[in-house]
Amino acid sequence: MSTTARDLRTRLVRLVALGLATTLVAFGAFRAVHDDAARLAESSSPGVLAVDTARSALVSARAAVPEAGLEGAGSGTFHTRVSVAHQALAVAASENVTGVEGRRTIQTVTGLIAVYSGWVEQAHREPARSPLRAAYLHYADRVLDAPETEEDIAGRLADLRSQQVAVAEEQASLGWARTLSWTAAALFALLCAALWETQRFTRHRFRRLADPPLLAAAALWTTGAAVLAWLTLRTHGGTARALDELRTARTGDGVAAVGGRVAEHLAGVDLRAAASDLILVGGVALVALTVSGLLPRIDEYRGEGRR
Repeated sequence: MSTTARDLRTRLVRLVALGLATTLVAFGAFRAVHDDAARLAESSSPGVLAVDTARSALVSARAAVPEAGLEGAGSGTFHTRVSVAHQALAVAASENVTGVEGRRTIQTVTGLIAVYSGWVEQAHREPARSPLRAAYLHYADRVLDAPETEEDIAGRLADLRSQQVAVAEEQASLGWARTLSWTAAALFALLCAALWETQRFTRHRFRRLADPPLLAAAALWTTGAAVLAWLTLRTHGGTARALDELRTARTGDGVAAVGGRVAEHLAGVDLRAAASDLILVGGVALVALTVSGLLPRIDEYRGEGRR
C-alpha cells in the first residue's frame, strides 16, 4: 500500500501548524515593536519636549527679572514666559509618560511656579531701593533653582525628565520583543523550508513541474519575511535615533529643532503598527493556499485506494 496519502496528510498538518505558529509569533513581535514605537512618537517624545519647553521658558522668565526689579517690557516678557511654562506642563501632564508619579510632580511644580511668580510680583511692588525687593528676588531664585536641593522647580523638572527618558528607553529597546523576533525568524525559516520540501515532494510523486498554490505560499512568506524584517529594522533604527535626540536636554529654539528631527525619525510608525493586522491576513492566505495545494493530491490517492 502506498504511503503517499499519509505523507501528504502529515505534510499538510505540519504546514498548517507551522503557518499558524509563524503568523501568531510574527504578529506578536511586529506589534510589540511598533506599538512601543508609536507610544514613543505619540506620547513620550512630546512629553519630554514639553518639559524641556517649560524649563527653557522659566530660564527665560528669570532672565527678564533684573536685580533692579520687574519693570516695563520685562514685566510682559516674564508673564509671557511663565504662561508658556504652564502650557508646556499641561501638555506634559496630558501625555502622562510616567503615570501618577509624574502627574504629582507636575502638580507640585505648577504650585511652585505660582510661588515663584508671587515672590517676583512681591518684589516688583517694593520701592526701587527697598532691601525687601532683593530679599523677595532671592526667595524667588531659591524656589526656581537651588543647586543644593532637589526640592526646587529645576530639580523636580530634571528628575521628571530623567524618568520620562527612562520610559522612552524602554520603548526604544526591543526587550522581550527581541526574543519573539528571533523566534519568528526561526519559524519563518522552518516554514519556508517545509514549503519548498513539500513542493519538491509533490513534483517528484506527481511528475508535475510545480504546484502553483504551494509555490504561491512559499513566495508569499519568503517575501513577507523580508518585508517584515525590513520594516522592523527601520522602525528600531528610527526609535534609536529619536532616543539619542531626547537624551540631551534642549533650550530655546533647540527644543523645536529636536522635535522636528524626532518626528522625522518616527514618521510612519503608527501606520506600520496598524498594518500588523495584515500579518493575520497573510497567515489565513498561507493556510488557504497550503490546503488548496495538498487536498487535491490527497483526494487523488483516496480515489486510488477505493478503486
